[in-house]
Amino acid sequence: MRTFLLFLLFSWVSYSQNELPQYANMISQVAALYNAQDYQGIYRLYDENMQKALTPEENRKFFSENVNRIMGNIREWEFIGYQRGAHVYRTSFEKSMTNLMLSISGQNNKISGFYIAPARPIGIPVLERNTTKMILPFKEEVFVYWGGTTVEQNYHVAEISQQYAYDILQVRDGRSYEGDPKRNESYLVFGKEIIAPCDARVVLVIDGVPDNEPGITNPEQLTGNTIVLQTTADEYILMAHLQEGSIEVEEGEEVRQGQVIARCGNSGNTTEPHLHLSLQNTVNMEEATGAKLYFDQLRVNGEIKTDYLPIKEDFIRNLE
Repeated sequence: MRTFLLFLLFSWVSYSQNELPQYANMISQVAALYNAQDYQGIYRLYDENMQKALTPEENRKFFSENVNRIMGNIREWEFIGYQRGAHVYRTSFEKSMTNLMLSISGQNNKISGFYIAPARPIGIPVLERNTTKMILPFKEEVFVYWGGTTVEQNYHVAEISQQYAYDILQVRDGRSYEGDPKRNESYLVFGKEIIAPCDARVVLVIDGVPDNEPGITNPEQLTGNTIVLQTTADEYILMAHLQEGSIEVEEGEEVRQGQVIARCGNSGNTTEPHLHLSLQNTVNMEEATGAKLYFDQLRVNGEIKTDYLPIKEDFIRNLE
């Protein structure tokens, strides 16, 4: 099912985290036209390149069959930040929730890029944060490459299913590897033990995905070798990009906090070894809404923190 409209000419531009007035006006126009089913009106807002990319009929069919039929009308939207130079709006439809990305040409104030991310069903309870006490899933100190609650700190925030997720690796003297950067074994975090952050049930295991050569991604298998744990509070913890053949648990197994369950790898859609760690409200990432994952006690940049949500460039480790 096609759930997105192609987007064009997004540039890697950095802005402050403030919504620009022309974007606030444009998203209001788009929402009003969409709810009125005036898809030709939306088409007239596109710039020349967007209109060359698809016909008015393709535009109509997209909105009527792939958006409105599935998700219904737009109820509300909220500006949440930037991605690839575009404004990102968390958009609530009648039947689902999604992110809408919008880019406007500065020359003619027309839409130069437009993207609707895959929809998330409404009806699954959304988590704000974890209530289960968590430890870090590493025995050693690690580095937060992406983490936090803003797009500037954490690019995952712009994607509903992964919002607030962490990318965690190890760094020494400002580098994540020593030796040949084309070898996984050169990366400090590769092969390090992953431990269960809490008592939980294993509800999903994906294994058998080869580790990539660093710099080469595998977009066909996004999370690579993966474990998803379910807590008694119905919180789902996803750990992705694990080392091929390293997973030591099976679906349905009960694990204890601190138990070794796998090793850190470089499988899936990743450029170098690291752990992708996220909290979500359902087992399937494609249908999930991400939540904030707090740790009960951590040593953060040398200081003890309690009930802490790590942010970009933190050095963190469990208390010993």
